[in-house]
Amino acid sequence: MSTPVFAPRSDSRNKQRSNFELYGWLFMRISGIILIFLVLGHLFIMNILDGGVQRINFAFVAGRWASPFWQVWDLSMLWLALLHGGNGMRTIINDYAERDQTRFWLKMLLYVSTTFIIVLGTLVIFTFDASIG
Repeated sequence: MSTPVFAPRSDSRNKQRSNFELYGWLFMRISGIILIFLVLGHLFIMNILDGGVQRINFAFVAGRWASPFWQVWDLSMLWLALLHGGNGMRTIINDYAERDQTRFWLKMLLYVSTTFIIVLGTLVIFTFDASIG
């Protein structure tokens, strides 16, 4: 009597498989490309076209965030950078955390901190009051 031969990595978890990791992989590539343009554009505009770092102060930020274009630009950088970095950290946690409980709590800490910073940054961008300066 021979023992059955199963396909590699065929356990109960793979039967309900989703494409989440594929979408995470695609997100990393697409968001990385978009971030290159957003960040390099930001650095070029802030450091070369607008007169350099010495011009950046409260009034400069207030004038910049008065425009919806710059609000969306900065919000896009914030969201993409945090989601891109969070997805990378999630992958690292999955690769290096050996115990399920450790992996769970590290990912919960990551999700809570990423969500908190995204919400806080979004509130700062959209509720910025230039009259307090």
